[in-house]
Amino acid sequence: MRALLRAACAVSAAVTARRFASYAVGSGTDLLPWRIKGAAYCHLRVGRQCFIRDKIVFERPNARFSVGDRTYLGNGLIAIAESVDIGSDVMFGWGVTIVDHNSHGVTFSHRQGDTERWLKGEKDWANVKIAPVSIGDKAWIGFNATILKGVSVGEGSVVAAGAIVTKSVPPWTIAAGNPAQVVRELGPGER
Repeated sequence: MRALLRAACAVSAAVTARRFASYAVGSGTDLLPWRIKGAAYCHLRVGRQCFIRDKIVFERPNARFSVGDRTYLGNGLIAIAESVDIGSDVMFGWGVTIVDHNSHGVTFSHRQGDTERWLKGEKDWANVKIAPVSIGDKAWIGFNATILKGVSVGEGSVVAAGAIVTKSVPPWTIAAGNPAQVVRELGPGER
């Protein structure tokens, strides 16, 4: 059964890779290619010894997704219009969502007609705010946390379960709540 799954992954990876401008997955990484969706000409780079179960959705052509080494992303959603970068030795709990855009314009007249356009396979990005997201090395993102556009989570930071992160989190701190706030620094013995 495992051999059959590995063969299916290899075929799916080959088909998936053809859609990308660049596609690189490091040795020892366990990634399910059929969980990668979306636009053509995108860039995907995943390092060595990673375990990735997130659904990764490239929303626009030329979007970029990169992951360092030894990172675990557990069954969440990453929606990318421009860029999401995740460092090495990072851990995500189940259900983590990262989105680097607002999805729609705030003004009704800007989002009016979105459904009709989607049914035609189109999307108007003109009034959608987009800003890259980055997660630093050694960060831990708790289950069901949400990281929104423009956020940078610093090295070694912990984002508590269920937190909604709307502003950047400094290195070596714990952030919790909605909206997430820094609740304390991690001391030298916790690093």
